This record gives sequence, structure tokens and C-alpha cells, in this order.
Amino acid sequence: MNKVVSKEQFSANVTKLVVEAPLIAKARRAGHFVIVRAGEKGERIPLTIADSDPKAGTITLVIQSVGDSTRKICALEPGEFLHDVVGPLGQATHIEKYGTVLCAGGGVGTAPLLPIIRAMKEAGNRVISVLAGRTKDLIILEDEVRASSDEVIIMTDDGSYGNKGVVTVGMEEVLKREKVDYCVTIGPAIMMKFCALLTKKYEVPTEASLNAIMVDGTGMCGACRVTVGGKIRFVCVEGPEFNAHEIDFDELMMRLKGAQ
Repeated sequence: MNKVVSKEQFSANVTKLVVEAPLIAKARRAGHFVIVRAGEKGERIPLTIADSDPKAGTITLVIQSVGDSTRKICALEPGEFLHDVVGPLGQATHIEKYGTVLCAGGGVGTAPLLPIIRAMKEAGNRVISVLAGRTKDLIILEDEVRASSDEVIIMTDDGSYGNKGVVTVGMEEVLKREKVDYCVTIGPAIMMKFCALLTKKYEVPTEASLNAIMVDGTGMCGACRVTVGGKIRFVCVEGPEFNAHEIDFDELMMRLKGAQ
């Protein structure tokens, strides 16, 4: 049992929970995720760790309410408990000093992107972050991203905050004006597909996180299989991050649509 320490509502469907998990807090690295169950018979929900505090023994999870299980998790209040939190799981993000790193996050994808932004900055990189959402309300963790970025560009579809347009508009603004050595993108599959097409044009190595397709988190169910570089890969054990230029995004989106 893992106690909910604090709760913050980012929007009607997006909730931040800080949860007691001391061993995970000490062991986790950028890119790691956990499997969460709200109750003993609850569905296994994979969630990327957005932050951790090893001294306090807590991890931070950002959850988008999309079904019964995530609604139950989001409904928890401080002092209540998650039945299970298992992890850290998956492969940690490869962090090194690349030079200039462009980090592109869409919607709740900013949550798993945040620890990568921090780690890239700590490794000595110049970090430029582009955050995108349909409206201002869907831009999350902006202050935290700004604290670890050299520059932050905000894009909203409706122009209610920052610049009007999709994430690739903000990315190309950067790519046109300066050399970018590496890119990381996390968000909806369609967003990551177009980020990958853009950075391929500019010949910038790019990683994309496919955490949205994970189910059981151990590779046993096979639901997270994707084609990367012509080979079948399992996101939860070999990822969740892969070379974005090698991912078959069309296949991925068809499988995500079929799972809905």
C-alpha cells in the first residue's frame, strides 16, 4: 500500500499525485515508469515517473483520466492509498552531453519529459523545450520545465497562450535558426510522428517515448509490441524510448486506435 501525500488538479482530466514509494524514489532514473493499481482487483496502469524526492521517499505521477481505472486513481485524496506501486521499470533514458538538446512535449507528455529535461541540463547540455497543448489549460509543469531549460517555447492550437500553432511550428523555429544536436519528443503518437518527420529533414537524431501503448509493464502480454527499424520490439521491457526515425508510427496509431 502506498499513501497519497498530496494532490493537484492540473485540469478536469489531468491530476498530479505525490505518492510514498521510498525504494522507487531512490532507484528511479529519467525514463523509468511504474505499474499502479488502485485496488486489489484493479487494472494495471503503467505511469512514467515525473519526479521523485529520495529524501522524502516520494514519487510524482501525472495521470490523465481516460477510463474507470485512471478515474479511480485520480479520485484518491491525500491520506488514501494506492494498492500497488511497482518499479522502477523499463530502460532509463540515455543521458550524455550532446550540445543543444531540443525537448518537445505535448499535453501530459510534458510529465515524463520533465525528468529528461532535468537530466539533460545536469549533463551540461543547452536545453530548449517546446511545450504544446490544444489550449492554455493543457500546458502543464511550465514552471518546472523553465527551471531546467535555457529557453521555453509555448504553443497552443487556439492561440490562448504562447504562440498559436502545433508543436512542430515551435520546433522548426529553433531548427531554422541554430544547430540542434539531439531531440527528445513525448506526446500523442500523431504528434511524435510529425516531430520525427521534421527532425529527420534536419538530420537531428531523435528519441520518442511510446509509453502510451504499454499495458502490463513486463512484456508478457505482448500488447506493447511495435515495429522499430523493421523489427518487433516490446516497449515496456526494451523501451519506452526508441529512435523516432525508425518507428512505424502508422502501425502504432492503428494499434492504439484498435485498443480504444
